[in-house]
Amino acid sequence: RRMAQPLLVLGLCGMILPFLPGLGEEVNGSRAWASVGGFSFQPSEFLKLAVLIWAADLLARRVTEMADLRRTLVPCLWLLGLVGALCLAQGDLGAAIVFGAIVMMVAFVAGTPIVPLTGTTIGAGAVGVLFVVTDDRRMRRWTSFLDLEANRETSGYQVYQAILSIANGGPGGAGVGAGTGKWGYVPLAHSDFIFAIIAEELGMVGVVAVLGGFMLLTFFGVQVALAARDRFGQLLAGGIAAWFAVQAIINVG
Repeated sequence: RRMAQPLLVLGLCGMILPFLPGLGEEVNGSRAWASVGGFSFQPSEFLKLAVLIWAADLLARRVTEMADLRRTLVPCLWLLGLVGALCLAQGDLGAAIVFGAIVMMVAFVAGTPIVPLTGTTIGAGAVGVLFVVTDDRRMRRWTSFLDLEANRETSGYQVYQAILSIANGGPGGAGVGAGTGKWGYVPLAHSDFIFAIIAEELGMVGVVAVLGGFMLLTFFGVQVALAARDRFGQLLAGGIAAWFAVQAIINVG
């Protein structure tokens, strides 16, 4: 907790790395990766933890001022706006959504009045929609599933191949290592579309186990928040539970 502000500064500085020549990498139109010494990583992953710690620390210290939005919600929104702008500049809408979920959940657990919190969430969602509809490529990625047959060779290719892999899994799956989707048919099988490979190799049983595992992880995260001995621990645990849940929903979806 004592490192909340230094960690936030380091995390924000790290978001500049993908834009630096020789360090930044572009993957599927998003410049959200940095490569150092042959090791690639997303700086936004470190910033998620830094933002969570900072927001939990701020709202824990101002627990008696939750009705004063200028002292509680507004500083969090300024930070969320800055972080969201950096994510959108990288072309990473998914990360921006996760950041929004983290900050909104911490603010909710801290006791922020529900009306301004709801309005803020709707406003942030509207910004995300605007980001999608103003770019033809992003719009195609978000809407290609509406007519998958027509787009299965272009913008819907990933989704179409993933659905085939999931269908091949059936109730019990093809067996661990026996799936064929990961041999070039499903793009990014090791990262964004790993759930399709799990479904193919472990079937419906594996899907229920994986989704059930994430649900349990989120449930117990909430229980930890309820049982925390201090305000900061409560907000930290609640934010982490929201982080896991939203990121799982995005990646599986």
